[in-house]
Order: sequence, then C-alpha cells, then structure tokens
Amino acid sequence: MMNIAQYLDSTYLKTPQQSGLSDEETLQKVKDLAQEATDHQIFAVMIRPDYVPDIKTFLNEKNSDVVLGTVIGFHEGTNSVDEKLSEALQAINNGADELDFVINYQSYLKGDLSVIKDEFLKCTELCVQHHKVVKWIIEIAALTDEQIADITKNISTWAEKNFQEKDLKNIFVKSSTGFFVTEAGKPNGATFEGIKIMLNNAGKLPVKAAGGVRTPEDAEKMIELGVKRIGTSSAIALIKNESSSQDY
Repeated sequence: MMNIAQYLDSTYLKTPQQSGLSDEETLQKVKDLAQEATDHQIFAVMIRPDYVPDIKTFLNEKNSDVVLGTVIGFHEGTNSVDEKLSEALQAINNGADELDFVINYQSYLKGDLSVIKDEFLKCTELCVQHHKVVKWIIEIAALTDEQIADITKNISTWAEKNFQEKDLKNIFVKSSTGFFVTEAGKPNGATFEGIKIMLNNAGKLPVKAAGGVRTPEDAEKMIELGVKRIGTSSAIALIKNESSSQDY
C-alpha cells in the first residue's frame, strides 16, 4: 500500500472568526494538528502565520520532523508585493519552513501579467535566499482550463529563466486555497482535470493538489498523476483509509 502520509500537508487555515472558536481554542486545534502529524509521520502542517511561532516551539519541543508551512496573502491574494514580502519575511523569522503564496490571480484575470510576474520573482527570491520551499496558489476554481494552463506555464517559464536548476524542486505550483466560493456546486479545490493541466504545463516545477482530495483512492490517483504534495484537512482520515466529508 502506498505511503500517503509522506505526501500530505495537514492543513488548518480557519480563523477564529470563521470557525466560531476562541483564539485559545484555535491555537489548541493547531497544536493538535501538529501532534497528529508527529504521531503519524505526516510530512507537513500548514497553518496561519499567527500560529507559526507557537507551533515552531511545539514541534521543536517534541523533537518532531514535521515540516512547518504557512500561507501568505491568504486567501484573496490581492495584497501588494511589499505586503506579501513583509508577511513572508516575518513568517521566515518565526520559523516557517515552507510558504504558500496566493498569487494575485485577480490581476491575472484583468490581463496584468506584470503584477504577478513581479510578485513571483521577488517573493520566490526571498524564499530561495532563505532556503525555504515556496508554493504559488493559482486558485484553479476561478480560472478556465486555458487560464490554468497559461498561468502555470508562465510561472514555470519565469522560474526556469530566473532561478538555478537546483532550486526548481522547491518552487511549486499549487491548485487552490479551499476558500474560493464557487457557484452551482462547482468544486473549489483540486480536480483531476485541473491537476492534469497543471502537470502538463509546470515544466520542471512540482505541483501540489490542494482541496477536494477526500478519499485514499483520490490521494493515490493524484500521486500517480505526478503531484508531489497534497494539501488536506483530512490527513488522518486519508492515512487511516477512510473517506472524509471535509471541505478541504
């Protein structure tokens, strides 16, 4: 049986306001996520920047090998490049190992490639300089198939032209935030069709499928397609060979 755990980014990204929990309850939920990841050899946890210092301390105290990831410009992606750089540097200083940026896909949809190229180059450079993994969320539910292919291809081209070969394995293209609101029941996360398009256009860059992977069979199929990581709030269910009804 495939070892799914090594591909998983176990994720909790709701704010206290979104979940109806207190700050203390949310921190405990995130600590529980980190403990589960440690206990089950899950590759990484993905959390909000506010909780990075506490969880870095928690993982260190546990002598855990779990990788600590956070999100930048989440979830709309419309922050300025300076705001994203500032948020990212703070996360790096707080101990984050991986940073998942939401690309300004709304600027892309308006035809302004210069905005997303600028933020991609500057933010990726920051992460490369600090030896961090960087992932670019393109929000495929907001895009047509042609746009998914185009934005993925652009990211791949910019990466291969501006960064060293050895760094490309640490520059991901990622499908979704899990927070995009769709209409008529359309999936808001990774789909097999969308991921195939990303893989076909990512060049030397790895792809992360995030959201919508709710069964072990789906996870295995994503891995067989070629994704290197899967973002999910159902990591425990997946490695226990159970299905999940979680949104992400």
